[in-house]
Amino acid sequence: MSRRLETWQLRASFAAALSRMYAAEVPAYTTLVEVSAEVNRDYAAHSPDAERLGSLARVTAERHGAIRVGSARELAQVADLFAAFGMYPVGFYDLREAASPVPVVSTAFRPVDSEELARNPFRVFTSMLATADARFFAPALRDRVERFVAERQLFDPALIAEARRIAADGGAAPERAERFVAAAASAFALSREPIDRGWYEELTRVSAVAADIAGVTSTHINHLTPRVLDIDDLYRRMTERGVMMIDAIQGPPRWPGPEVLLRQTSFRALAEPRRFRDGDGAVSEGTLRVRFGEVEARGVALTPKGRERYDAAMAEMPAGAASAEVWAKHFPATDEEMASAALAYYRGGDCTKPVVYEDFLPASAAGIFRSNLDTDTHAAAVRDDSHYSLDWMAGQIHHHIHNPYELYEKAAS
Repeated sequence: MSRRLETWQLRASFAAALSRMYAAEVPAYTTLVEVSAEVNRDYAAHSPDAERLGSLARVTAERHGAIRVGSARELAQVADLFAAFGMYPVGFYDLREAASPVPVVSTAFRPVDSEELARNPFRVFTSMLATADARFFAPALRDRVERFVAERQLFDPALIAEARRIAADGGAAPERAERFVAAAASAFALSREPIDRGWYEELTRVSAVAADIAGVTSTHINHLTPRVLDIDDLYRRMTERGVMMIDAIQGPPRWPGPEVLLRQTSFRALAEPRRFRDGDGAVSEGTLRVRFGEVEARGVALTPKGRERYDAAMAEMPAGAASAEVWAKHFPATDEEMASAALAYYRGGDCTKPVVYEDFLPASAAGIFRSNLDTDTHAAAVRDDSHYSLDWMAGQIHHHIHNPYELYEKAAS
């Protein structure tokens, strides 16, 4: 009898398959991965505490992806698909309320158990177009967008059915697993189907993200993100290689004390060849600039009390900059003080064993989205009656959405 691959092995294979596919589609991603590995090796060589937030092997292999869908029905299919890889929805993110609003609500699919995270922490930040928000979609346009999305099929029903079976079984035999992983990865390949130019441009006037979601008949990996131990060094090295980076690193500033939550940056979205269909039916070649190369550095997870301080510190930051001086007014400079003040999570209360932040920051995500777009999204001055929420989303996708703080409490106990 053949051996069975466990869920974490399927997840590792899925992450690797997506990475290979994305590298073929976006060659600059390969450069980003290479430079990330160089940064991690060099940092580990001169930093005795380099592995305090995870082994070098885990950090270097780590990825998170990002995808976008157009409806609750499509999001429910994503939830069923990712459950086969041991990835479950955690948290609710509303990017509509960011300083640079994006008309989406999001969750992140990831492992929720500490042991599973240590084996393979692959995460996929998944955004759903908020078509019910009248600030972005007038009634007539909302109807057209929702009709367009309802008529497309992002995932083969056989793939979703197989995902449900594998999730129930907790794994699969090697040949079955190989077929499933290949089919799941290919569902996120960039389509070469012609794009209706007029429809895409109409949606772009609302939001470039709306066009990327509902202006096409497929979905795709929007970015695939490696993790680094020194994101400032990564930013410098990429710039030296001639790669155009966005203007700033999103999130907390660099400072001498404990790194917290998440810092992110990316290279600028590149013009990719796409085919367009014009009003007369003719198909022509063109380009779109929607996919970019993000990279992240992770720190210790903050408690609700710590998160309040984070929000206060970020609110005080000077425009366009993250200041270490401002940060030091809100956070102590050692893990011991962070632990004693109950600002962050540490395993067993041991300040030498920080719990890694495994989730995302909506303001940072929106900031990176905005940094890679040519136009701003503007919300109309009308009332939002959409009522998007965590409970609404959980009911729509028929999956429990985990509270990240409860997961960190469990990991710290």
